Amino acid sequence: MTPTVGPYSPIVRAGDLVVTSGQLGLVPGPNGAPVLVDASTTAQLTQALENAATLLESAGVRKDQVIKATLFLVDMGDFAACNEVWVSFFGDHRPARTAIGVAALPLAARVEVELWASTAG
Repeated sequence: MTPTVGPYSPIVRAGDLVVTSGQLGLVPGPNGAPVLVDASTTAQLTQALENAATLLESAGVRKDQVIKATLFLVDMGDFAACNEVWVSFFGDHRPARTAIGVAALPLAARVEVELWASTAG
């Protein structure tokens, strides 16, 4: 798990809900500081989803328990390519999702993803 880039919790549990903070496509850099995995939106989304899955797993949650996601994109032109990454990651599972175009993201990232999961029934 990469360190956070700000003063926040990477994951929080509130009863049956488990929420990740926005995840970027970060990996530990040579000096341990987080760096973007690649310049491409799809590579960053793939890594961001893997980072989120690692957080969920640390809380005993599976990705098929994700009920809601928010996807932030710097370029909405990447929407279709991100859908392909999404299907590859989630398979047949389809959580509710909102995609939002934004002017900028931390560390000049191209994409950020936030996941909400439920451990109820």
